[in-house]
Amino acid sequence: MDAYTSGPLLELNKAIPSFDESGLPPVPFSMKVMPGDCMVVEARDVGHATMFADLCSGLVPLDDGAVRFMGLDWTELGDRELNALRGRIGRVTHRASWPEFVPIHLAIVLQQLHHTTRPIDALVQDAANLAEEFGLPGLPTQNPSFLSEDDLLRVSCVRAFLGQPHLLLLEDPLEGGPAELSSSFLAAITEARDRGAGVIWLVRNNAVWQEYRQGVTATWRLADDGLVAVRMG
Repeated sequence: MDAYTSGPLLELNKAIPSFDESGLPPVPFSMKVMPGDCMVVEARDVGHATMFADLCSGLVPLDDGAVRFMGLDWTELGDRELNALRGRIGRVTHRASWPEFVPIHLAIVLQQLHHTTRPIDALVQDAANLAEEFGLPGLPTQNPSFLSEDDLLRVSCVRAFLGQPHLLLLEDPLEGGPAELSSSFLAAITEARDRGAGVIWLVRNNAVWQEYRQGVTATWRLADDGLVAVRMG
């Protein structure tokens, strides 16, 4: 990927999400994520974490304010531009997101096929390489129902990091996941940041990111009063 160097990668500028559409508190959200940043956001409510990632992706209507990605206001873009920008975002989500009757190796590359012009063979090869990095023996070809919960977490990471995204919105896969996933997950975050990607890591339990403490740019809490900066002790 070509690193973005023209200001904040993601900017929430007093963005007030629609409560009816998101369930998020209708208060101003403000945050800037620069290239290479890693922001940890504590969100005890899993649904709110998912909706916050949607907010960053331009998927939540706003009552006021703005959300900009790579300098562009989501609300001012047409379908073609929206597709192109969302192809630069990688997500791990706790929302059910695997089509039941689509083999996992195809489901992994669907987002990149939809949002980019990369050929499927190249995407599948990249996905296979990532699968090995995340502890899989190769790229699974079964339907999702045939995979264990641990392997579904691994393939969720493969999908998120595929295509060298500029922004990673990661609903924590480590809590309750296989212990050996931690080292490959943290290595992938570091490699992405070294390329200039920004990371928002949404966690329920602050213990999960302590191993990466020295690499964290800032910490936040998502609560009933909105998004609040938390001092790192």
